[in-house]
Amino acid sequence: MTTGRFHKMHGLGNDFVIIDARERPLQLSGAMVAAIANRHNGIGCDQLIVLHPSTQADVKMQIFNADGGEVEACGNASRCVAKLIGDETRIETAGGIIIGNATEDGAVVDMGVPRFEWQAIPLGYAMDTMEMPVGWEDLQNPAAVNVGNPHVIFFVENSAAVELDRLGPTIEVDPLFPQKVNVNVADIQDGVVNLRVWERGVGLTQACGTGACATAVAAIRRGLAKSPVQVNLPGGSLVISWEKGKSIRMQGPTTYVFSGEADWKQFA
Repeated sequence: MTTGRFHKMHGLGNDFVIIDARERPLQLSGAMVAAIANRHNGIGCDQLIVLHPSTQADVKMQIFNADGGEVEACGNASRCVAKLIGDETRIETAGGIIIGNATEDGAVVDMGVPRFEWQAIPLGYAMDTMEMPVGWEDLQNPAAVNVGNPHVIFFVENSAAVELDRLGPTIEVDPLFPQKVNVNVADIQDGVVNLRVWERGVGLTQACGTGACATAVAAIRRGLAKSPVQVNLPGGSLVISWEKGKSIRMQGPTTYVFSGEADWKQFA
């Protein structure tokens, strides 16, 4: 496929170009993805999503960050895909199979069981992932959770005051995280989580669904919040439910922005 249609959607401002390649196969290089995602001379998005046929689920979701790198999971994109396809949808990702159910204003997604073992994050060496004995300036003793992709979570007094645009890039590529990492800073007020996320390969985002999941799980593990947890992000709110040993459920809105047609070879 060289010319084809795409959908532009977002979840709380975290925006996507979604290409359905189930009937007309499409392969994109990292450079092409970065060109499409460019907001000045491309279509513009945080992540580009390509839908493929799946032998394990209803659809296979391939996820690329704006820099062209492929990643394992994206919670907001999962909600958008579930809403786009409709009904109950089993979605194959590189991080595992997740199940989405469309709602009136968005979707509820079963994100699977979180992982806490240091090898599963992964980390460069063994340590307790509930309260890691590491830090970067004032960001100290984070938790680490894998929710299909790796996250590190710092609980602070005031998440809005953290210079995440400066510290995020440093933590993302620290050798402790061999596959890089998504960086979350959160404060908790009356059981509600306020969250900001530096997303690997993207930067500061309006919302990060997997970040909300990882942060809610870490807060519940530490006894800082109870399920279900409301997570407020710059772009809006999600509700995350989780009990020990069970899957994470994420509920939130999606927005269909527009559809269009593009000649993909123009981005080569």
